[in-house]
Amino acid sequence: MTERLSLMIRWATFDCFGTLVDWRHGITTGIELLFPGRGGDLLEVYNRIEPRVQAEVPVRRYREVLAESLRRTAAEAGLDLLPDDASMLGTGLPYWPVFPDTRAALADLRAAGWRLALLTNCDRDLIAETERRLAVPIDAVVTAEDVGGYKPGHGHFERFASSFDASRENWVHVAQSHFHDMVPAQELGIRRVWINRHGDPRDPAVADAVLPGLTGLLETAERVHRMG
Repeated sequence: MTERLSLMIRWATFDCFGTLVDWRHGITTGIELLFPGRGGDLLEVYNRIEPRVQAEVPVRRYREVLAESLRRTAAEAGLDLLPDDASMLGTGLPYWPVFPDTRAALADLRAAGWRLALLTNCDRDLIAETERRLAVPIDAVVTAEDVGGYKPGHGHFERFASSFDASRENWVHVAQSHFHDMVPAQELGIRRVWINRHGDPRDPAVADAVLPGLTGLLETAERVHRMG
């Protein structure tokens, strides 16, 4: 078993925004540019609204999800959002910063022979812009646009598994979102590492391992992979 695992292709898949790229910073900064002083408190409103918008029309492009979620956030807060300003988040997304631990963690995995993939609730054009900020080659990408739906639906995982012959024997999924990633990965029996960057109090047993960030990910992914 150990010899067979050492010879097979090993995949580490990632959610991108929130795990590798600072989604909270991107949303907060975009809102702050439109409504100075309100970015922090409106982030939590936006965070509650966006999954609803994704679920309502699963084939809706993420750029429009961002715009519609921003419209509803402003409306709930009683703020006047100019029609043209609804595109602010989509326009700014390619410039959202990666976390300080992202590039080193990805580079370490590649150096150890892992292949890297993104399973992202995003559009193809937006994730292509984001990949340049990661500055580490990515071997495969599955987007919401590709599967016609958003996580926590199973479409991303099923598309990746069928496209790359991935299974629990050669695949570890790494993500920050308990709701979007850890729960569906558990449902599908995929090995998983929860990057709990914000001290989420939800049940850590949903994951095979939990880290507060990406530091030490290589060692953790290797250990989780050996669980088979």
